[in-house]
Amino acid sequence: MTCCSVPRGNRTGSPAIKSTSTHHEYSLEPHKDMARIPGGTFLMGTNQSESNDIDAEGPIREVMIDPFYIDYIATTNNSFNKFIRETKYVTEAEKFGWSFVFHLLIPKEKRSFYDQSPAEAPWWKKVEGANWKHPEGPGSKINLRMHHPAVHISWNDAMEYCNWSRKRLPSEAEWEFAARGGLIQKIYPWGDELVPLATHMCNIWQGTFPDENTEDDGFIGTAPSKHYKPNNFGLYNMVGNIWEWQSNWYSRSNVSKTPQKNPKGPSHGTSKSIRGGSYLCHDSYCNRYRVAARSSNTPDSSTGNLGFRCASD
Repeated sequence: MTCCSVPRGNRTGSPAIKSTSTHHEYSLEPHKDMARIPGGTFLMGTNQSESNDIDAEGPIREVMIDPFYIDYIATTNNSFNKFIRETKYVTEAEKFGWSFVFHLLIPKEKRSFYDQSPAEAPWWKKVEGANWKHPEGPGSKINLRMHHPAVHISWNDAMEYCNWSRKRLPSEAEWEFAARGGLIQKIYPWGDELVPLATHMCNIWQGTFPDENTEDDGFIGTAPSKHYKPNNFGLYNMVGNIWEWQSNWYSRSNVSKTPQKNPKGPSHGTSKSIRGGSYLCHDSYCNRYRVAARSSNTPDSSTGNLGFRCASD
Protein backbone atom coordinates (compact mmCIF):
# COMPACT_ATOMS: atom_id res chain seq x y z
CA MET A 1 0.00 0.00 0.00
CA THR A 2 1.21 3.53 -0.76
CA CYS A 3 0.25 6.90 0.61
CA CYS A 4 -1.86 7.72 -2.43
CA SER A 5 -3.80 4.44 -2.64
CA VAL A 6 -5.46 2.97 0.42
CA PRO A 7 -7.25 -0.37 0.92
CA ARG A 8 -10.82 -0.71 2.05
CA GLY A 9 -9.55 -2.45 5.16
CA ASN A 10 -10.36 -5.53 7.19
CA ARG A 11 -14.07 -6.00 7.68
CA THR A 12 -16.76 -8.64 7.75
CA GLY A 13 -19.79 -8.92 5.58
CA SER A 14 -18.07 -8.23 2.25
CA PRO A 15 -20.66 -8.01 -0.52
CA ALA A 16 -20.74 -11.11 -2.69
CA ILE A 17 -19.57 -10.40 -6.23
CA LYS A 18 -21.74 -12.06 -8.83
CA SER A 19 -21.05 -11.73 -12.52
CA THR A 20 -23.89 -9.89 -14.24
CA SER A 21 -22.12 -8.87 -17.42
CA THR A 22 -23.42 -9.52 -20.90
CA HIS A 23 -21.55 -8.85 -24.12
CA HIS A 24 -22.51 -5.56 -25.69
CA GLU A 25 -23.17 -4.30 -29.17
CA TYR A 26 -19.55 -3.26 -29.78
CA SER A 27 -18.35 -6.87 -29.73
CA LEU A 28 -18.15 -6.90 -33.53
CA GLU A 29 -15.47 -4.22 -33.20
CA PRO A 30 -13.46 -5.57 -30.27
CA HIS A 31 -10.43 -3.39 -31.01
CA LYS A 32 -12.27 -0.13 -31.57
CA ASP A 33 -10.40 2.76 -29.91
CA MET A 34 -7.43 0.51 -29.10
CA ALA A 35 -3.80 0.76 -30.17
CA ARG A 36 -2.11 -2.31 -31.59
CA ILE A 37 1.14 -2.80 -29.70
CA PRO A 38 3.60 -4.67 -31.93
CA GLY A 39 5.26 -6.73 -29.25
CA GLY A 40 8.96 -7.34 -28.92
CA THR A 41 11.67 -7.45 -26.31
CA PHE A 42 12.26 -4.64 -23.83
CA LEU A 43 14.08 -3.88 -20.61
CA MET A 44 11.50 -3.94 -17.83
CA GLY A 45 12.00 -2.32 -14.43
CA THR A 46 14.67 0.11 -13.31
CA ASN A 47 17.80 0.40 -11.21
CA GLN A 48 17.72 4.20 -11.13
CA SER A 49 18.08 6.16 -7.92
CA GLU A 50 14.46 7.30 -8.12
CA SER A 51 13.20 3.74 -7.81
CA ASN A 52 11.44 2.40 -4.74
CA ASP A 53 13.26 -0.72 -3.58
CA ILE A 54 10.32 -1.74 -1.41
CA ASP A 55 8.18 -2.09 -4.56
CA ALA A 56 10.64 -4.43 -6.32
CA GLU A 57 10.91 -2.20 -9.37
CA GLY A 58 14.25 -3.80 -10.17
CA PRO A 59 16.35 -5.46 -11.24
CA ILE A 60 16.20 -4.50 -14.89
CA ARG A 61 15.36 -7.65 -16.85
CA GLU A 62 14.71 -8.62 -20.44
CA VAL A 63 11.07 -9.35 -21.17
CA MET A 64 9.48 -10.56 -24.40
CA ILE A 65 5.92 -9.49 -25.16
CA ASP A 66 3.58 -10.84 -27.85
CA PRO A 67 1.55 -8.32 -29.87
CA PHE A 68 -1.60 -7.10 -28.13
CA TYR A 69 -4.09 -4.25 -28.06
CA ILE A 70 -4.60 -1.65 -25.34
CA ASP A 71 -7.04 1.23 -24.98
CA TYR A 72 -5.77 4.62 -26.06
CA ILE A 73 -7.30 6.11 -22.93
CA ALA A 74 -8.41 5.05 -19.47
CA THR A 75 -12.04 3.95 -19.28
CA THR A 76 -14.16 7.08 -19.08
CA ASN A 77 -17.32 7.88 -17.16
CA ASN A 78 -19.09 7.89 -20.50
CA SER A 79 -18.00 4.33 -21.34
CA PHE A 80 -18.57 3.05 -17.83
CA ASN A 81 -22.05 4.58 -17.84
CA LYS A 82 -22.92 2.61 -21.01
CA PHE A 83 -21.82 -0.57 -19.25
CA ILE A 84 -23.94 0.24 -16.19
CA ARG A 85 -27.01 1.10 -18.27
CA GLU A 86 -26.87 -2.18 -20.15
CA THR A 87 -25.97 -4.55 -17.33
CA LYS A 88 -27.49 -2.80 -14.28
CA TYR A 89 -24.27 -3.69 -12.49
CA VAL A 90 -23.79 -2.18 -9.02
CA THR A 91 -20.20 -1.30 -8.12
CA GLU A 92 -18.57 -2.34 -4.88
CA ALA A 93 -18.41 1.24 -3.61
CA GLU A 94 -22.19 1.36 -4.01
CA LYS A 95 -22.62 -1.98 -2.26
CA PHE A 96 -20.42 -0.99 0.65
CA GLY A 97 -22.04 2.43 0.72
CA TRP A 98 -18.83 4.45 0.85
CA SER A 99 -15.45 5.08 -0.73
CA PHE A 100 -12.30 7.10 -0.05
CA VAL A 101 -12.22 10.74 -1.22
CA PHE A 102 -9.20 13.07 -1.06
CA HIS A 103 -9.90 15.72 1.56
CA LEU A 104 -9.38 18.81 -0.64
CA LEU A 105 -11.96 17.55 -3.14
CA ILE A 106 -14.70 17.50 -0.52
CA PRO A 107 -16.59 20.83 -0.45
CA LYS A 108 -15.30 22.98 2.43
CA GLU A 109 -18.69 23.18 4.08
CA LYS A 110 -18.86 19.36 4.26
CA ARG A 111 -15.31 18.45 5.31
CA SER A 112 -16.09 18.50 9.02
CA PHE A 113 -18.70 15.76 8.47
CA TYR A 114 -16.06 13.22 7.49
CA ASP A 115 -13.63 12.35 10.26
CA GLN A 116 -12.77 8.72 9.46
CA SER A 117 -9.40 8.25 7.76
CA PRO A 118 -6.72 5.58 7.50
CA ALA A 119 -4.12 6.33 10.18
CA GLU A 120 -1.28 6.21 7.67
CA ALA A 121 -3.05 8.46 5.13
CA PRO A 122 -5.26 11.02 6.93
CA TRP A 123 -5.81 12.96 3.69
CA TRP A 124 -8.18 10.20 2.57
CA LYS A 125 -11.68 10.50 4.04
CA LYS A 126 -14.29 7.77 4.23
CA VAL A 127 -17.26 9.38 2.51
CA GLU A 128 -20.67 7.77 2.68
CA GLY A 129 -22.30 7.77 -0.75
CA ALA A 130 -19.08 8.32 -2.72
CA ASN A 131 -18.91 6.19 -5.86
CA TRP A 132 -18.26 6.49 -9.59
CA LYS A 133 -21.45 8.54 -10.12
CA HIS A 134 -20.79 10.78 -7.12
CA PRO A 135 -16.97 11.07 -6.94
CA GLU A 136 -16.93 13.47 -3.99
CA GLY A 137 -19.99 12.05 -2.30
CA PRO A 138 -23.67 13.10 -2.25
CA GLY A 139 -24.35 16.14 -4.36
CA SER A 140 -21.34 15.69 -6.63
CA LYS A 141 -21.96 14.69 -10.24
CA ILE A 142 -20.06 13.54 -13.32
CA ASN A 143 -22.20 15.40 -15.88
CA LEU A 144 -19.29 17.67 -16.80
CA ARG A 145 -16.72 14.88 -16.43
CA MET A 146 -18.01 12.27 -18.85
CA HIS A 147 -14.65 12.23 -20.67
CA HIS A 148 -12.67 11.95 -17.44
CA PRO A 149 -11.63 8.48 -16.26
CA ALA A 150 -14.13 6.60 -14.13
CA VAL A 151 -12.88 6.38 -10.54
CA HIS A 152 -13.92 4.62 -7.34
CA ILE A 153 -13.61 1.45 -9.41
CA SER A 154 -12.48 -1.75 -7.69
CA TRP A 155 -10.54 -4.51 -9.44
CA ASN A 156 -13.68 -6.63 -9.31
CA ASP A 157 -15.66 -3.82 -10.97
CA ALA A 158 -13.03 -3.48 -13.67
CA MET A 159 -13.19 -7.21 -14.38
CA GLU A 160 -16.96 -7.01 -14.80
CA TYR A 161 -16.50 -4.26 -17.37
CA CYS A 162 -13.83 -6.30 -19.16
CA ASN A 163 -16.10 -9.34 -19.35
CA TRP A 164 -18.90 -7.20 -20.77
CA SER A 165 -16.65 -5.58 -23.38
CA ARG A 166 -14.86 -8.81 -24.41
CA LYS A 167 -11.57 -7.37 -23.21
CA ARG A 168 -9.27 -7.95 -20.23
CA LEU A 169 -6.89 -6.05 -17.99
CA PRO A 170 -3.27 -5.76 -19.10
CA SER A 171 -0.47 -7.57 -17.34
CA GLU A 172 2.14 -5.39 -15.66
CA ALA A 173 4.64 -6.33 -18.34
CA GLU A 174 2.24 -5.40 -21.15
CA TRP A 175 1.33 -2.14 -19.44
CA GLU A 176 4.97 -1.11 -18.97
CA PHE A 177 5.91 -2.10 -22.52
CA ALA A 178 3.02 0.04 -23.81
CA ALA A 179 3.75 2.94 -21.46
CA ARG A 180 7.36 3.15 -22.60
CA GLY A 181 6.22 3.67 -26.19
CA GLY A 182 9.37 2.13 -27.64
CA LEU A 183 11.77 4.27 -25.59
CA ILE A 184 14.54 2.41 -23.81
CA GLN A 185 14.85 2.80 -20.03
CA LYS A 186 13.41 6.30 -19.90
CA ILE A 187 11.83 7.52 -16.67
CA TYR A 188 8.59 8.76 -18.24
CA PRO A 189 6.63 7.84 -21.38
CA TRP A 190 8.17 10.89 -23.13
CA GLY A 191 11.75 10.84 -21.79
CA ASP A 192 13.74 11.64 -18.66
CA GLU A 193 12.68 15.24 -17.95
CA LEU A 194 9.46 15.65 -15.98
CA VAL A 195 8.52 19.06 -17.39
CA PRO A 196 10.37 19.44 -20.70
CA LEU A 197 10.53 23.02 -21.97
CA ALA A 198 8.29 24.02 -19.04
CA THR A 199 5.47 21.92 -20.52
CA HIS A 200 3.43 19.72 -18.20
CA MET A 201 3.11 16.22 -19.64
CA CYS A 202 0.98 14.58 -16.96
CA ASN A 203 -1.43 15.29 -14.12
CA ILE A 204 0.35 15.05 -10.77
CA TRP A 205 0.58 17.18 -7.61
CA GLN A 206 2.27 20.58 -7.56
CA GLY A 207 2.78 22.44 -4.30
CA THR A 208 3.04 21.10 -0.77
CA PHE A 209 1.31 17.78 -0.26
CA PRO A 210 -1.32 17.22 1.07
CA ASP A 211 -2.71 20.69 1.76
CA GLU A 212 -1.65 22.95 -1.09
CA ASN A 213 -1.94 22.21 -4.80
CA THR A 214 -1.00 25.07 -7.10
CA GLU A 215 -2.65 23.26 -10.02
CA ASP A 216 0.14 24.33 -12.38
CA ASP A 217 -0.77 21.41 -14.65
CA GLY A 218 -4.40 22.60 -14.76
CA PHE A 219 -6.05 20.13 -12.40
CA ILE A 220 -6.52 19.37 -8.72
CA GLY A 221 -8.46 16.17 -9.43
CA THR A 222 -8.74 14.09 -12.58
CA ALA A 223 -8.01 15.41 -16.06
CA PRO A 224 -9.87 14.22 -19.16
CA SER A 225 -8.72 10.77 -20.24
CA LYS A 226 -7.50 12.18 -23.54
CA HIS A 227 -5.32 14.97 -22.26
CA TYR A 228 -1.69 16.01 -22.55
CA LYS A 229 0.48 14.65 -25.35
CA PRO A 230 0.26 10.88 -26.06
CA ASN A 231 3.33 8.67 -26.13
CA ASN A 232 4.83 7.13 -29.26
CA PHE A 233 2.15 4.42 -29.30
CA GLY A 234 -0.60 7.04 -29.16
CA LEU A 235 -1.52 6.24 -25.54
CA TYR A 236 -2.75 9.04 -23.29
CA ASN A 237 -2.04 9.61 -19.59
CA MET A 238 -0.07 6.45 -18.96
CA VAL A 239 1.39 8.15 -15.89
CA GLY A 240 -0.38 10.53 -13.54
CA ASN A 241 -4.12 11.18 -13.47
CA ILE A 242 -5.29 7.80 -12.07
CA TRP A 243 -3.85 4.53 -10.88
CA GLU A 244 -4.75 1.73 -13.31
CA TRP A 245 -5.60 -1.82 -12.25
CA GLN A 246 -3.51 -4.66 -13.69
CA SER A 247 -4.37 -8.34 -14.10
CA ASN A 248 -1.43 -9.44 -11.91
CA TRP A 249 -1.45 -10.40 -8.30
CA TYR A 250 1.08 -8.13 -6.61
CA SER A 251 4.35 -9.53 -5.35
CA ARG A 252 7.68 -8.09 -4.25
CA SER A 253 9.53 -11.38 -4.66
CA ASN A 254 8.43 -12.63 -8.06
CA VAL A 255 11.01 -10.72 -10.12
CA SER A 256 13.20 -12.94 -12.27
CA LYS A 257 16.63 -11.80 -13.42
CA THR A 258 16.47 -14.17 -16.39
CA PRO A 259 14.65 -13.33 -19.66
CA GLN A 260 10.92 -13.97 -19.52
CA LYS A 261 8.16 -14.19 -22.10
CA ASN A 262 4.72 -12.71 -21.37
CA PRO A 263 5.11 -12.90 -17.57
CA LYS A 264 1.78 -12.97 -15.74
CA GLY A 265 2.98 -12.63 -12.16
CA PRO A 266 2.22 -14.95 -9.24
CA SER A 267 -0.73 -17.34 -9.33
CA HIS A 268 -2.26 -16.02 -6.13
CA GLY A 269 -2.03 -13.19 -3.63
CA THR A 270 -3.98 -10.73 -1.52
CA SER A 271 -3.58 -7.54 -3.57
CA LYS A 272 -3.65 -6.66 -7.25
CA SER A 273 -1.01 -4.54 -8.95
CA ILE A 274 -1.73 -0.96 -9.96
CA ARG A 275 0.34 1.19 -12.28
CA GLY A 276 0.82 4.77 -13.41
CA GLY A 277 0.45 6.90 -10.29
CA SER A 278 -2.22 9.59 -10.02
CA TYR A 279 -3.05 13.25 -9.57
CA LEU A 280 -1.93 12.90 -5.94
CA CYS A 281 1.63 11.77 -6.64
CA HIS A 282 4.41 14.16 -5.63
CA ASP A 283 8.17 13.69 -5.48
CA SER A 284 8.19 14.57 -1.78
CA TYR A 285 6.47 11.34 -0.78
CA CYS A 286 5.34 9.22 -3.74
CA ASN A 287 7.18 9.52 -7.03
CA ARG A 288 5.30 6.64 -8.58
CA TYR A 289 4.38 8.52 -11.74
CA ARG A 290 7.25 6.75 -13.52
CA VAL A 291 6.80 3.95 -16.05
CA ALA A 292 8.68 1.43 -13.87
CA ALA A 293 6.82 2.34 -10.68
CA ARG A 294 4.24 0.01 -9.19
CA SER A 295 1.96 -0.39 -6.22
CA SER A 296 -1.05 -2.45 -5.18
CA ASN A 297 -4.45 -2.52 -3.54
CA THR A 298 -6.97 -5.15 -2.51
CA PRO A 299 -9.44 -6.24 -5.22
CA ASP A 300 -12.45 -4.76 -3.40
CA SER A 301 -10.89 -1.35 -2.72
CA SER A 302 -11.93 1.92 -4.34
CA THR A 303 -10.61 5.45 -4.13
CA GLY A 304 -11.10 8.68 -6.01
CA ASN A 305 -7.91 8.11 -8.00
CA LEU A 306 -8.32 4.47 -8.98
CA GLY A 307 -9.58 3.29 -12.37
CA PHE A 308 -8.44 1.17 -15.32
CA ARG A 309 -7.92 0.73 -19.05
CA CYS A 310 -8.51 -2.47 -21.00
CA ALA A 311 -6.30 -4.66 -23.14
CA SER A 312 -7.03 -7.44 -25.61
CA ASP A 313 -5.22 -10.24 -27.43
